[in-house]
Amino acid sequence: MSEDPFVAHRSLLFTVAYEMLGSAADAEDVLQESWLRWAGVDRAQVRDPRGYLVRTVTRQALNRLRTMSRRREEYVGEWLPEPLLTSPDVAEDVELAESVSIAMLTVLETLGPTERAVFVLREVFEVPYEEIAEAVGKSAAAVRQIARRAREHVAARRPRVAVSRAEQQAVVERFLAALRTGRLQELLDVLAPDVVLIADGGGLAGAAPAPVHGAAIVAQLLARPDRVVSAVWLNGELAGRIEMDGRPAAVSLVVADGKVTRIHAVANPHKLTRMDEPAELSR
Repeated sequence: MSEDPFVAHRSLLFTVAYEMLGSAADAEDVLQESWLRWAGVDRAQVRDPRGYLVRTVTRQALNRLRTMSRRREEYVGEWLPEPLLTSPDVAEDVELAESVSIAMLTVLETLGPTERAVFVLREVFEVPYEEIAEAVGKSAAAVRQIARRAREHVAARRPRVAVSRAEQQAVVERFLAALRTGRLQELLDVLAPDVVLIADGGGLAGAAPAPVHGAAIVAQLLARPDRVVSAVWLNGELAGRIEMDGRPAAVSLVVADGKVTRIHAVANPHKLTRMDEPAELSR
């Protein structure tokens, strides 16, 4: 008996939903809703199961995106995407790793729902414009225009300086080593002067309520010797897991010119439930 197409493409479908939503929990809900719809379909009428399922997941994710806006507005403090534990293999697919990075997902948050869906499907998964049009309920010509605007929007907001994987890992390792010692000067040495710290506690864990700017104040906040710090792979990049007084946090970094320019720290316990088993991501 051949494997059900939904099962065969599940990692792809999860990746599509996660990139559109920035939340693994919501992505799983979307997959459940999509499965229920798939279960009622006459499979003999579906010529391209993969394409059909991607479109179904896209529609369900769009519906959820449009209902999530109020939840985000009422969120306590800064909102960051839910981090995912990933295997080092995800980093081998450079385009996939970049697309699921916390930095990129944060940029995608600034797009409208339709723009985000179009960008993800076209730029990450290379879905034809005609199929995207069917998924989002627009004409192919309109989708081309939306894709162009979304590309320009993302390009203006994503990190401008690309670094090699080796440089990224080296800086992350220096940063984590400085965190372990808790020494102020070691942290200052690895932070860019204009570094920004964005922390997400969701009102459930201690976190700065707004972005913190500048190496001096960021280093002061981080210079604590009573932490357990370990390196982990999150969202396709080397990152950090920090535990203090039994409370965990996930930390991902943006690097440029050998320094940390942006720190994303997630301490909301509801967003740290996927830190024990690597997520299966694919294109």
